[in-house]
Amino acid sequence: MHDRGGVHLHEMAITQSVVHAVCDRMGDAQIRRICLEIGTLSGVVADSVRFCFDLITEGTPLEGASLEIIQPTGRARCRDCGAEFALNDLLVLCECGSANRELLAGEELKIREVEVMA
Repeated sequence: MHDRGGVHLHEMAITQSVVHAVCDRMGDAQIRRICLEIGTLSGVVADSVRFCFDLITEGTPLEGASLEIIQPTGRARCRDCGAEFALNDLLVLCECGSANRELLAGEELKIREVEVMA
């Protein structure tokens, strides 16, 4: 689903949750920078979060803060042969042909750092 501006509503809700969580935790402290970790397999479009951030932070202690997004790539371990491999898509199979895998990285969605103005 998209709104009229083409922004994913999912990312708008996630960005709102991040802003609320930071405001709840940090109170009225003026925030300089926030760093999010959004894995490439998380289903969250980082560019949409960037777009939403300035809109959502307006009038909050996060207004004017810079947003840094780290995007860990997907990694998996095959449960059949034990090989570890990069995973850019959830449909990728291990080289041995197995789909029986354990995801090791790429689904992250967390607030990594919050920097407050001195």
